[in-house]
Amino acid sequence: MVYRIGEGWSPTLEQIEQALDAERFVPCGASQEKAIGWVEPRGEAHGPLVEAVGGQRILKLKMETRGVPGSVVTRKAKERSAQIEATEGRKPGKKEMKEIKEDVKMSLMPMAFSKESSVLVWIDPTTHLLVMDAGSQAKADEVVTMLVKSFAGLSLTLINTAMSPQSAMASWLITQESPAAFSVDRECELKAADESKSVVRYVRHPLDTDEVKHHVESGKLPTRLALTWEGRVSFSLTEGMQLKKITFLDVVFEATSTEKDEGFDADVAIATGELSKLLPDLFEALGGEMALG
Repeated sequence: MVYRIGEGWSPTLEQIEQALDAERFVPCGASQEKAIGWVEPRGEAHGPLVEAVGGQRILKLKMETRGVPGSVVTRKAKERSAQIEATEGRKPGKKEMKEIKEDVKMSLMPMAFSKESSVLVWIDPTTHLLVMDAGSQAKADEVVTMLVKSFAGLSLTLINTAMSPQSAMASWLITQESPAAFSVDRECELKAADESKSVVRYVRHPLDTDEVKHHVESGKLPTRLALTWEGRVSFSLTEGMQLKKITFLDVVFEATSTEKDEGFDADVAIATGELSKLLPDLFEALGGEMALG
């Protein structure tokens, strides 16, 4: 997910660290359903909350959720309601049942299993782009909310291009011509815009065929299309401008140091180095970036 950082926000590393520390991750308490906060991107305890690699800034947001299955809460609440009816001779009303369910939920919360997830955030101070590896718009919105909460004066907007990804992908499939710097690969998903909502998926299948062209011309629009940039990076572009299944091809690693440096710094250097060149080309393929409004 790619965002444009608004003008006027250029904190130092020290300022970023201080802001993140104020919203550091704290695990869920016994009766707490959700916890969210910043953790060390490198994964080393007591390390910095912002890492600087090749001038790029890397952050990591962690989420923990705990929940009791609704079916368990309902069953326990019914048992308590039956007990009240048997001992007091009355049936709890709707308001009381709601309170009983909430009480049951809180009593079971300390025994609930927790689920953890995290999202890496890459800030490019030079191009004023912010990229996150959120798997959905809902998760991305959560990260944006936390970023804005942590940093005073920060504003973020999704990249807006002259041509929508869906329109561009449809055009590439109809004309059977790839945009400059890109090649269309062998995977896509087409979905009908009418009431049928029918879906056609192609996997490891050539897309420069009359069959694919006919599907698009008859109203099935691409929601996902596999592309490769400069023979170096493969990914799937979605209708929502998300880049999924990003894979760095062998040529990328052949061009790196012969010492084959591994670890966090090498991974960040490769990913940011390639994507910082890929993204401008993608924006150009979609007609160029436009300011909202």
